[in-house]
Amino acid sequence: SSSLPYGKQRRLEIARALATGPRLLLLDEPAAGMNPKETDELSQFIVDIKDSFELTVFLIEHHMNLVMDISDSIYVLDYGKTIAYGTPAEVQNNDRVIQAYLGVEEA
Repeated sequence: SSSLPYGKQRRLEIARALATGPRLLLLDEPAAGMNPKETDELSQFIVDIKDSFELTVFLIEHHMNLVMDISDSIYVLDYGKTIAYGTPAEVQNNDRVIQAYLGVEEA
């Protein structure tokens, strides 16, 4: 598997985890080190397996497009504390999330 492109290696790792028939799939930074095309392909792959295997995906990820594309609900942490919970649209428009991750302009 080491001769496969990086994105395909990641998908193979996930497929191996699925072989055990889990009800929960934990993914820690699955898109780390991927280019945008690989990240898009991974996003679609995760959506497909989530639907096909009817499992819960617990995702820890910093690529927000990936998070927004595959998530039904999102918890947002800031220094270990939950600052928001909701749908992708709710979280994306949450003032506390915006303040924590984008900062606040000084008047």
